[in-house]
Amino acid sequence: MSSASRQDASGGRSDGAAPVGAFPPAPAGAAPGFRLERDLLGFQEVPADALYGIHTVRALANFPLAGRPVHAELVAAYGAVKLACALTNRALGAWAEEPEKADAIEAACREMAEGRLTEHVLVDRLQGAAGTSTNMNVNEVLANRALQLRGSAPGSYGQISPLDDINLHQSTNDTYPTALRLAAILLLHALEDRLVALQEAFQALEQKYAHVVKVARTEMQDAVLTTLGREMGAYAEALSRDRWRVYKCEERLRVVNLGGTAIGTGLAAPRQFIFRVVDTLRELTGIGFARAENLVEATQNADVFVEVSGILKACAATLLKISNDLRLLSSGPEAGFGEIRLPQRQAGSSIMPGKVNPVIPEAVAQAAMMVMAYDQAIAAAAAGGSLDLNPYLPLIADCLLESIRLLSGACDILRRHCVEGITVDEARCRAQVESSTASVTALLPALGYEGAAAVAARALETGRTIRATVVDDGILTEAEVDQLLSPEAVTRLGSPDIAPGRTPAGGRTDTL
Repeated sequence: MSSASRQDASGGRSDGAAPVGAFPPAPAGAAPGFRLERDLLGFQEVPADALYGIHTVRALANFPLAGRPVHAELVAAYGAVKLACALTNRALGAWAEEPEKADAIEAACREMAEGRLTEHVLVDRLQGAAGTSTNMNVNEVLANRALQLRGSAPGSYGQISPLDDINLHQSTNDTYPTALRLAAILLLHALEDRLVALQEAFQALEQKYAHVVKVARTEMQDAVLTTLGREMGAYAEALSRDRWRVYKCEERLRVVNLGGTAIGTGLAAPRQFIFRVVDTLRELTGIGFARAENLVEATQNADVFVEVSGILKACAATLLKISNDLRLLSSGPEAGFGEIRLPQRQAGSSIMPGKVNPVIPEAVAQAAMMVMAYDQAIAAAAAGGSLDLNPYLPLIADCLLESIRLLSGACDILRRHCVEGITVDEARCRAQVESSTASVTALLPALGYEGAAAVAARALETGRTIRATVVDDGILTEAEVDQLLSPEAVTRLGSPDIAPGRTPAGGRTDTL
């Protein structure tokens, strides 16, 4: 349909002819400061200078749910998707007689992709119709911004139409999930960077405190000896695994159904558009997007988001475990473990003077719990898809993008406000080693199990430390105890080989 025959926002036609179709007649006029727009349901007043239009106004009235607009990252990604579609359409001959229109549309799309139009996408992030309200809000904003760039007033849709121009050869059902994938990939890149930074912060602690011997605990009870460096290194390794999993998410998300339009059959889109639009998106973003081999299947199913969410949940589990450990290791400090000191960020109580709480690990833990809850919602929404489309993509988008954002923020504050400022109470760690019967396990190579058990029982009976018991009773020398309790001894893999002809059952080995 040419622009000359397209109906404008007031219900008339730009060529002055009477409206076509069974639409109700236009009201006499809009109130001051408003313009009239029309859709299938009738007419609606829209603020005169608004970049959004009638579909957005109806969506704002219909979906007062989350109270928050769609994620800014999704809006920017939508701008990139619309730009890829506009460039492809232009290359195939659209707007050949009106190059200035194509220029304006592309410029508007670039502004949205750069985040300069985000404030005009107002629809609630939870909405019906698989994201149609978001797509229409985007279409209206791009059309009206393109009109502004041409010197025309918003709402002059006879010149540039949200549907016939901005949405040309597209559907919500292929643009929305594609934009969601792009937004998720870009956010995952940022999350990966912050995971690496947090991992490196723990690696720095691993090296810094490799010499600090402490009591390890299993089942919340004293176990054997380890070093604080080893514990910090374990956190770093877990985060390294999360970073790798997050990195691999892009492979799942880069397969898109763009070009499939309504249900994946490409209805109303030229074959060349379907073949070329994903290539254009790949060139624009530098991300290796590929068209799904089965566009119908890719339009129906949302299981890839469940898979990615599961990886995010695993990352959340790591952060939750680390946060709880840091709270425990710093507990007290006088009446708890008190082995490490977390940076003091704020006063901890309105009634207990001097109390400082581990607020950063606690905040990170709550973010992790929310990600786990979002994962459950994503799984339920993906499973709730019906037949040829999943109507719950807005919920999936909200939960997925929010999960990535939460994890990224959690990694950042945990590193900057907590991990990088951790210090160790070495004297307390040493005292706990000396007083705990856990240290007797380190003497197994020299005493054997029965001998070590006897020492532990004697220490408990007399109230002496393990060290004092073995030294005072002439079982081992101070130097021998120091060697057995050294960082190297408690962290090496296994025990040294026993020299031929010697047995630890009754006493020392030749490896002291």
